[in-house]
Amino acid sequence: MDINNHIESPFTIKVSFNKMLERYEELIHADNDFIAGNAKRVLAIAEEHPILREGFSEFSVFKTHEKEIEGILQDAFNPLLTQNEIKTAALPFYNFVFNPSERFKSILKSAGEDFELEIRNMPTEQTYIIACSIILNFCYGYSLNFKRPFFYEIPDEHGVMHYYKILYNADFTEIKPKPGAPKITQADYDELIDNFDNIDLWKEKFPPNSYEFEGFIISNMFDVTDDQSISNIKSGLIKEVKGKDRNFLNNFQEIFRSLLGLKSIKVGFSMYVKETDSFERVYGVGVNSYLLNELETAHCSDALCNWSYNQLLVEKKYFSVSDVKRALAKNDKQPPHIKVLDQQNIQSAIFAPIANENGLMGILEIVSEKPKVLNSINANKLEDVMPFIESAIERSKTEEANLIEAVIQKECTSIHSSVYWRFVEEAKSYIRAQTNKNESATFKKITFDNVYPLYGQIDVKGSSDARNSATQKDLLLQLNLAKKILQKSIDEKNLPIYEQVMFQVSEFGKDLTTNFKVDSEHEISLYLKNEIKPIFELIAKTQQALQPDIEDYFNKIDSDLGVIYYYRKHYDDTVKLINRNMSSLLDEKQIEAQRMYPHFFERFKTDGVEHNMYIGESITKEDSFDMLYLYNLRLWQLQVMCEMENQYYHGQHEYPTALEVASMILVFNQPLSVRFRMDEKRFDVDGTYNARYEVVKKRVDKAFIKGTEERITQAGKITIVYSQKEDEAEYVRYIKFLQSKNVLADDLEFIELEDLQGVTGLKALRVSLLYHKDHDEKNFYTYDDLMTTIAS
Repeated sequence: MDINNHIESPFTIKVSFNKMLERYEELIHADNDFIAGNAKRVLAIAEEHPILREGFSEFSVFKTHEKEIEGILQDAFNPLLTQNEIKTAALPFYNFVFNPSERFKSILKSAGEDFELEIRNMPTEQTYIIACSIILNFCYGYSLNFKRPFFYEIPDEHGVMHYYKILYNADFTEIKPKPGAPKITQADYDELIDNFDNIDLWKEKFPPNSYEFEGFIISNMFDVTDDQSISNIKSGLIKEVKGKDRNFLNNFQEIFRSLLGLKSIKVGFSMYVKETDSFERVYGVGVNSYLLNELETAHCSDALCNWSYNQLLVEKKYFSVSDVKRALAKNDKQPPHIKVLDQQNIQSAIFAPIANENGLMGILEIVSEKPKVLNSINANKLEDVMPFIESAIERSKTEEANLIEAVIQKECTSIHSSVYWRFVEEAKSYIRAQTNKNESATFKKITFDNVYPLYGQIDVKGSSDARNSATQKDLLLQLNLAKKILQKSIDEKNLPIYEQVMFQVSEFGKDLTTNFKVDSEHEISLYLKNEIKPIFELIAKTQQALQPDIEDYFNKIDSDLGVIYYYRKHYDDTVKLINRNMSSLLDEKQIEAQRMYPHFFERFKTDGVEHNMYIGESITKEDSFDMLYLYNLRLWQLQVMCEMENQYYHGQHEYPTALEVASMILVFNQPLSVRFRMDEKRFDVDGTYNARYEVVKKRVDKAFIKGTEERITQAGKITIVYSQKEDEAEYVRYIKFLQSKNVLADDLEFIELEDLQGVTGLKALRVSLLYHKDHDEKNFYTYDDLMTTIAS
């Protein structure tokens, strides 16, 4: 078979020893008789077998002339060094070698019969272009630095990967253009050096088989497994250290196996938490901690003995355990780190501290199920890789701290993503001022001018009454239980003091049902804890027959509050569920709204969910704001409020207590300024005029319809409060649109509000919602229909 078959290359390859033989022709005239005699020996072989000088491309020639080729190459492949040198003759860019040294043969034999020799970092698609670059050098004198280090990856008999760097000697090669090969001009060269990846261009300038390659190359190889393993560890850690990708962890383990020359090892990590002096597991796919085993976290003093604690945390030195069983047998105290290794069937290990100038960050754990394979000798190999691991862990901890900060910011402050850029700008200014040692460096006030506000709320109707009712039921339940126990105690052991206590309990019960006041809950709760509890503890000791009743009483009492918390818990849980579900829906819909046009958004959980939005040029940081985006956001808000109502009432059966909610939107016609209050870590309106907006927000949901005692917010209806005629016209258009979509009913009301303190002239639109039946948009029913359905 011909070497050039099935290969696309600018070369036609012909193996020839002519260039080497020409050197021997020069050596015939050497002063040294031994050198001259050896040259005559080589030339005699060539004269008897002219094909070796003329060249050949058939693979069969390598076999038929194997001894002759070996004879010609004897000086380059010294038989005295063949057991040590990793060397072979080869063809450029092809995974075909001949006349290998004995050491190279042994390496390939250890790799197994199925192993195929292949240059690791020689991309197939670039082979053609690299060959063309060589032609530019050899034939046209253009000095192109195309050299790259090439490697073989070859496993040993244990499956441990070794890396061999290849150095080529091309002294015995010739490259010649064939007749008709396009001549490369300076203009061609200038075009080619800017188009390395344009394979079609290179093939145009260097058509396939347009040049002849004659000769061979010598490949000298060196085992660089340690250096390459260290490089791979460095590269891997630069990319990732947290272990989100299982392939990364598997590769990382393989790298350590190559570094230590051991297939049986596994790698683990334990992160160190300075604040609690404890180790904790690294969160990620497949990351093990052999110190913690199945624990998520453990105090260092529980995971280590005194000596190992001092070695790792104080001295920051690594240590090894070469034989776990022997270490356990020698020590009666069973050191915890040795014991936990034995529990996992680990028989040798290396523990190395990962530390920087600020102290310990974690522990690198290398373990094996075989004794003695890990020891203090091969532990020294970690010296070269620990700096990279320390750097990566340091970066990982910084990233984790940044992530935690981001979560805190998202969950615990009001710095919304839409305005975050403004805080970044001010922070940069503040840091610059500090760097320049400006003593007056301050974090300046952050304001946004000319923004349009939007406010909405979905609130629990009659929340105070509902909670008071739950409180009454809980306290009455506890008082009645107390009365029954006191009565039984009096029947068995008539003590006048118990009669007086029972009288007081009865009086509290009467007051609860006839005259419940704000301070009633506090007063009765204190009495039950401070007076009744000690009495019942005494009764339990002195009247054995009442012990079950006393135990039942205390079992019904909440351990944290000291009182019965049953109906109130149902109420509180319901409000929490309302808040959580409504907030989740609002947050989900907000993602869509931000895509429409960026704006500030914040929400608050009270007895329901409130939200603020601000939209305007100063928030977006771009000259793109148009009033159309404000109108779009108002319509979006109205639609989402309707959807939140629908979701609540359809899921009402899942709530512990039946509560009603009512929705309201406040429309403010004029733009205003908002500023971030550093002390409260939230945004608020700026200026006296703008404060009117905040006053209305706080009071309007409690307002009455003018001339009546009816609140403007009502269950089953959405209320839109405004003051300007143009706002009324705008929202009437939105309502008609949603009526056409069967979202709102045809009972639109135009109402006036009673004057609020300092605020007059407010009006409202109020309209009933239509609730979807089983999420089927073709079937709707009113709030009254809904309540009837729920009641039945």
